Amino acid sequence: MTARDITCFKAYDLRGRLGTELDDDVAWRVGRAFAARPSSGTHPRVVVGRDGRESSPGLTAALIRGLNEGGADVLDLGLAGTEEMYFATAHTGADGGIEVTASHNPADYNGMKLVGAGAAPLDPATELPALADLARSGAFPRVTRTGTVTNRADLRAVYAAAVCDFVDAPALQPLSVLVNAGNGVAGPAFDAIAAELARRGAALRFIRINHDPDPSFPHGIPNPLLPENQPMTAVAVRAHGADLGVAWDGDFDRCFLFDATGRFIPGEYIVGLLAAAFLAQHPGERIVHDPRVVLNTRDVIARAGGRAVQSRTGHAFVKQVMRDSGAIYGGEMSAHHYFRDFAFADSGMIPWLKIVELLSRRRTSLADLVSDRMTAFPSSGEINFRLADPGAAVARVLDTLQTGAIARDDTDGISLEYPDWRFNLRRSNTEPVVRLNVESRGDPELVDAKVKQISSLLEGDRI
Repeated sequence: MTARDITCFKAYDLRGRLGTELDDDVAWRVGRAFAARPSSGTHPRVVVGRDGRESSPGLTAALIRGLNEGGADVLDLGLAGTEEMYFATAHTGADGGIEVTASHNPADYNGMKLVGAGAAPLDPATELPALADLARSGAFPRVTRTGTVTNRADLRAVYAAAVCDFVDAPALQPLSVLVNAGNGVAGPAFDAIAAELARRGAALRFIRINHDPDPSFPHGIPNPLLPENQPMTAVAVRAHGADLGVAWDGDFDRCFLFDATGRFIPGEYIVGLLAAAFLAQHPGERIVHDPRVVLNTRDVIARAGGRAVQSRTGHAFVKQVMRDSGAIYGGEMSAHHYFRDFAFADSGMIPWLKIVELLSRRRTSLADLVSDRMTAFPSSGEINFRLADPGAAVARVLDTLQTGAIARDDTDGISLEYPDWRFNLRRSNTEPVVRLNVESRGDPELVDAKVKQISSLLEGDRI
């Protein structure tokens, strides 16, 4: 097998433009390399799922062929979300799992998310680079068997039951929930969860929009984090008089929430709500958070008697810190939420269910739950800048602002904290971009002023 330059391996997964960076040959090579992982043993079993993109069936077929020719047996989920792959990998005791997905990336992209046994991420410093090197070289070990393929679509019902175990279904109030699958793969999994909730006695009412998987994405690529994509859900929430709205990205490992007015709720406040929900039922537990926006989250955890643990941004780091600390829940402002009792994996279904349970227990609305928190700890949202010299730009900010800071944290980028406000500035690993988050204690005008000041110091273009 000849060597090939493969550029689609990123920090934690694979993503690439179809035809130039990612094709059937790359998918086959990834399968052969994954089957040869030292931790997989001589007869590895690998769970495979795929999203609804037009290119996903072909790439999945090539991936499975590579896995089989490498001696691995494949448990094929078919059309499934990333968290279904995580669950199936842990539940079946498989040696690893792969989801063919580009999540929220443009239509001409695809990719793969890969995990090892127990749905643990591949180590981004060792395991993933070794896998990439083997796929590039083509120096695959000789094998003495061809693996098998078993269809495991039956695992969806088991997955749905496991998700529903996170809430007391009969105690849920008869709320009206609008759900927007964005024509990704959330729809079928959601239907299984809704059926299981009904079987358990939940009185929830659901309004479904853009529900069926559609590779043409007639309403655009599902990425509810983009402001231009939020009005579709917001308008539908208001039109149907729903109590809240839920929207997912393409592989539904992230969910985004809207209150009854259609207001989009930023991810950092959802982290606070979920922390409160878990600590109400499990006092004293550890909660992991990322370092970008922290004031509200830390305050909620302290008030609820929990213990806050900080991690670097990124699923591999958060999951490892959770495993090391035994944390019950971890959340990132980017809407990735992780759960100890879900193999420490992220889920886009558990968060909205836990929020519905919290609303039911407190007999209140989502708006009432978050409005005071958003007033107490306003934040800027993440602002990205494209810069000619990111290092020099960050140095300018530090030279100007580090005097007077009461704390500095370098866990991920640079965070400086002052008595009334805080900011985090992070450089991208892959492009000349820096990402800024500013937050304050009850002073939105101060947030705006500091965003303007730091923007002028960065001297770059917002993107």
